[in-house]
Amino acid sequence: MMNPAEFAWLAAAEQDFWWFRGMRRILFRLFDPLAAGRRISRVLEAGCGTGHFASLLQDRYGWPVFPVDLAWEGLQHGRRLGVSRLAQADIVRLPFPDAGFDAVFSLDVLVHFPRGAEEAALRELARVLARGGLLVVRVAALDLLRSRHSQFAGERQRFTRARLKAAVERHGIRVLRTTYANSLLFPVALLKFRVWEPLLRKPPASGLAPLPAWLNRLLHLPLECESRWLGAGRSFPLGQSLILIGEKAE
Repeated sequence: MMNPAEFAWLAAAEQDFWWFRGMRRILFRLFDPLAAGRRISRVLEAGCGTGHFASLLQDRYGWPVFPVDLAWEGLQHGRRLGVSRLAQADIVRLPFPDAGFDAVFSLDVLVHFPRGAEEAALRELARVLARGGLLVVRVAALDLLRSRHSQFAGERQRFTRARLKAAVERHGIRVLRTTYANSLLFPVALLKFRVWEPLLRKPPASGLAPLPAWLNRLLHLPLECESRWLGAGRSFPLGQSLILIGEKAE
């Protein structure tokens, strides 16, 4: 489970912080072509945190979105935001029938499971997904990019593309698209996490502290460029995040 203290940082940052804005744009550029023409009537966000993204999904597409999370701290923020249909649930024991959703999103959740324990979560996500439905998963990528923020948030593993792809395929999901993202800043991240942070030896802390407006805009620019590159059907061979979109086999 994510560190409960991180939810307050999330609630304050999700709307405007460069990473959230940029990664949402990337996700929609990947998702929209694959969702076009599909009948989607019910959507689950498994591990919704504050529910902010679920609310954006509903506003953008008009679908009824069912956001669930195990942590009461996140749900409390969601209630204050007025997010609809919030529910407390463990994603390895979802309170929904088989094949109940046409799309299932799980963003930055699997990384909070011990390595190997994500199999139970993926099995459950596949169970509630209808045949032909879309599964959208985002995870932190590559162990060498673990940081003070990773430790603070309660991250317990990171993924490679091959390992994530194999994991979803074991549960009957056919991969339609998978790519690394937040890639252009990879050299900066590597220097920061493997050189600068070890030198400082500071304790774990959230990486979502407010930034000067000019720096927030500057950091967003690489993600905007990535959204255009990925939206044109290209991919990145490395990155700080990993996005996979798959379809449950008919």
